Formats: sequence, structure tokens, C-alpha cells
Amino acid sequence: MRYTIRIGALLVAVLLIAGCKQRKAELHTFTHEVLLPMTPIKNQGKSELCWAYAMLATIETEHLLQGDSVNLSPVYLGRMLKRTNQRAMGQTALNLLDRYGVVGYDVLPDDATDELKTPKNVFLLGARYTPLEFAHSVCAPNEYIGLTCFPDSPYYQKIDVPIPDNWEHNRLLNVPMDTLRRTVNRALRHRHPVCWESRGHAMAVVGMARDEQQRPYYVMKNSWGTKQPYGGLVYMPARRMWRDVVAVYMTRDAYAISLPKCR
Repeated sequence: MRYTIRIGALLVAVLLIAGCKQRKAELHTFTHEVLLPMTPIKNQGKSELCWAYAMLATIETEHLLQGDSVNLSPVYLGRMLKRTNQRAMGQTALNLLDRYGVVGYDVLPDDATDELKTPKNVFLLGARYTPLEFAHSVCAPNEYIGLTCFPDSPYYQKIDVPIPDNWEHNRLLNVPMDTLRRTVNRALRHRHPVCWESRGHAMAVVGMARDEQQRPYYVMKNSWGTKQPYGGLVYMPARRMWRDVVAVYMTRDAYAISLPKCR
């Protein structure tokens, strides 16, 4: 279903250079081709935890599309890393989920201070879970796959992504840019969100849109709060999306949609 969003004299927050900072660009009127459901916009404040916000937002939307609802705490992942101002990758968030679990946003929200203790249990529907048990119920180990595109490295092999944010030396599947673009587009059109990373910021991709001149954009769920144009969403020009991409993450089911079918 296509529909149009019109916002008065607002600027589109486009992107994002080092330190997760904001840039502004011109006003447009957008028609959505795809817009996936989202949990409420969060606010990372002065932290450098955009990678955690983006990855958890992707997981949350995936659950909404399955008829489930979870709202997860990026602050918890920052505490498990023990450095809330540490730049990292979406894969770091997945690694922390697998090692330390996660808790709900309601018990450890964006504005949690050091006085608010890190929960040791998660209570849900009358049951008690450890954070690790809870995390594995919302994101199974190896449920997500990370993709990248570095033409100087062999394609269709996992490579150590050569950027400073990858201090863990995570290895992602290296694919040609055309394959990466096709994989993301097919995932979105089949109603799967995607976690997107550049060298300066990370966001969840939750839709596709076109402006009044039919130029393509991606709809991103950002983590700078709702006092932003479009309530905290970012409309990213497709050219910039692919120019700046470093890595994307999606479920393996979403990735499988783009694979050649055996006859």
C-alpha cells in the first residue's frame, strides 16, 4: 500500500557523520512504498551506542511483524560492554546479546543513571528469566547474518571488516554491491527490517519511499528522540545509503529470500 506523508516547513534529517552527529537537508514530500511497524523512537543522548539502538530496533520490528512485541534496552548492552561511549558495530550488539542477554527498556531506559541498578532478572507474563534466557527467546544465536561490501576482498567469503569500529574483528559475509542492494531491497519488500551501518552512525531501515520527483529514499528509524523532523525518522537518499554503507544485518530468513532458487 502506498501513501503520502506531508510535513510543513520541516527539514529532513539526512545524515550523520563521525560521532553520530546530525546534518540537515532539504524538505520533501514522500510517498511510502514500504513502511514497517516500529516500537517508539528512543534517544541515545550523548552516548555512542547507536549500534546497539539500531540492532535492537531491527529485532523489535522483526518481532512486531511476527505478532509479538518486545522493547529492549540498549543501555543494558552498553553496561555489559562497560563503555557507553565505545563505538562498535551491530555485530557487537548481537555478540553481547549472546553472551550477556538483554532486559526490557522499561526497567533500564535511555535516561537510566548509575544509581539504577542493572537488573539480574527479567519478569514477563508472570515468569522469571535471566537476561540471557530472555535474549535467546527474542534473538536466537546466529539468527542474524551480517553483510558487507569491500571490493578489494574476496566475495562470498567472510572477512574481517577493516574499520576502527570493528575492534572485535567480527567477520561478515562480503558480497558485491549489486547483490547487497538487491538483498536489502528484497528483504524490505518482503517485510523484514534491516540494520544499516556507516562509518559514523547506525540506524534500522524500516521502509522505502520516493519524493515528489520520484527519487528513491530509505526510511530509517533513528535514535535521537522524537524532537526531530518526522518524529525521529530519517529519509535517506538511496545514493547516499549505498555510498556510505559499511555493513547491514538481517535475519537469515530475510537473506534467504534473495538467494537463487534451486530448480
